[in-house]
Amino acid sequence: MRSAAAARRYARALFSLAKEEGRITEIRQELQQLADLLAENEELQHALFRPLHPVAERRAVLREVAERLGSSDTTRNFYTFLIDQRRLVDFEGIREGYERLADAAAGRAKAEVVSASPLSDEQRDRLRRALSARTGREVEIDVHVDPSLLGGAIASVGALVFDGSLRAQLTQLRASLTKGQ
Repeated sequence: MRSAAAARRYARALFSLAKEEGRITEIRQELQQLADLLAENEELQHALFRPLHPVAERRAVLREVAERLGSSDTTRNFYTFLIDQRRLVDFEGIREGYERLADAAAGRAKAEVVSASPLSDEQRDRLRRALSARTGREVEIDVHVDPSLLGGAIASVGALVFDGSLRAQLTQLRASLTKGQ
């Protein structure tokens, strides 16, 4: 829990710097580049995340990687700061927090959708438009199939949950019928 709260604080701090510089999108891309590189390079993960390597060595490795990626001074300094504060382990949480802040600033939102069966392109588009209209933001959806759902779908946009599952509809119907008696 402490780690997640710290990740949010660091994400907000970096976002504030990026906003001041007018470089929100660029810094988001730089964070994603490092995340992609870390995901595909286990040796780099070991060099940066294992405490067995001295701080100065980790700082030098990350500075070299950032330079090769063409990262800005702001991002490079941020990476160094994370190493010095022993918070590089929270990098993924920080990157995700930064993305949420950047999306919110741009009027975008991500929706997690769980459906009983795969959605067609038309269904995805209709759902995306409906969620956009309901939230007042441009919504990007990420659909997962859960065969344990009887039917329908459940969409989460931030703290909002739209439950259109068959189970929820049956529960509502049951409640309506019992009130009518």
